Amino acid sequence: SIPNLLKFISRHTNIEVNQNEKRAKIGSNEFYNSYFLYLTGHGNIKLSDKEAQELRNFLLNGGFLHADDNYGMDKSFRKEMKNVFPEKDWVEIPANHLLFNIFYNFPNGLPKIHEHDNKRPQALGLFNKGTLMVLYTYESDLGDGWEDPRVHNDSYKMHETALEMGTNIILYALSRK
Repeated sequence: SIPNLLKFISRHTNIEVNQNEKRAKIGSNEFYNSYFLYLTGHGNIKLSDKEAQELRNFLLNGGFLHADDNYGMDKSFRKEMKNVFPEKDWVEIPANHLLFNIFYNFPNGLPKIHEHDNKRPQALGLFNKGTLMVLYTYESDLGDGWEDPRVHNDSYKMHETALEMGTNIILYALSRK
């Protein structure tokens, strides 16, 4: 869960973190007062044309979106993001990208936290003028790893690995400017 990740970042970095998760609907004050958005789920994602345009503008103007497929949102998320950015294609982020070593070192790229379909984890990105603006973590389940390890019977090491990768994502997003 996001609160666990925020507590971890607060304990392991020198970044001041508001540990209260804020939920934002596209177009709301919380949305426009945010810089970093996190989206996750198991089901379908559906954006209205207005929401797609507002999300596009938010991202093109420096916002960052991390979407984490918790198994089941892949097809609808990719479809909706194609509506947001019809001119862009997903690019796999290589293991030598700063995202994987900005604070913690992940020499093999995105870690696998949960197994579903025997697919390898992928960090996919949408870029604007060379800057990552949307990170899509697929077949990894980072968000599940951020929860209490007992929820998914994760090992402490897997839980720690997920939190470390989440820390890298937030630090990377904050350092892009």
